[in-house]
Amino acid sequence: MSAIQCCLNGSRGLDEHPSVPLTPQACAREALAAVAAGATDLHVHPRTADGRDSVAAEHVGAWVTAVREVVDVRVGVTTGAWAWSGPTGATAAVAGWEVLPDHASVNWHEAAAEAVCAALQERGVAINIGLWSERDAEEWLDSAWVEATDLVLVELPDVGDQVEVAERMLAMVRPTGRPVLLHGEGRSAWEMVDLAGRAGVATRIGLEDVLEGPDGAEVGGNADLVSLALGRLGGR
Repeated sequence: MSAIQCCLNGSRGLDEHPSVPLTPQACAREALAAVAAGATDLHVHPRTADGRDSVAAEHVGAWVTAVREVVDVRVGVTTGAWAWSGPTGATAAVAGWEVLPDHASVNWHEAAAEAVCAALQERGVAINIGLWSERDAEEWLDSAWVEATDLVLVELPDVGDQVEVAERMLAMVRPTGRPVLLHGEGRSAWEMVDLAGRAGVATRIGLEDVLEGPDGAEVGGNADLVSLALGRLGGR
């Protein structure tokens, strides 16, 4: 059975789903429920008081600490370019973290990707590389960061049938021997869960990626998504 990471909130708001956590305390509640349902790893987007994604030390520290107080699994954060603010840039923000997440995702197509990887490596935070396309995969494979990558995230968008694209990307990255996590979003979320099961790689699910179950019915929260994914993977 594939391991399941739960992505608890992403950049979504309460207008999209009432269970999207916007505070550290709400995130802790969703984390506890998701882990109880079977999630083995967590990915969160720390927020400012007014709900914007943030990688500032105060927000990363508050969110990671709140989650760790209630669950004993690895916790990671985003480093997406939209979450950076202020004049210092990505590397300075990572350098200022006082509470370190276990891992952080780096979108390989973003201009600062390699600088962010270097900053994470300096702090001892595991690097999760996000590949959104076959071009991303090619460029990552040609980089100096393959061996330093703790987890390869093959991430498929909500654009038509993504199975063949995902299969090609898996064929590209799996020969490196680096651990792989496959996931989609929206309409591709559930087909990627199924493909991950067939391929024997980790997967993820959560309110960041999808708001409905495989049958199109809205779910109550992250724990419901984890339970549904485990059911499709043959788990509890």
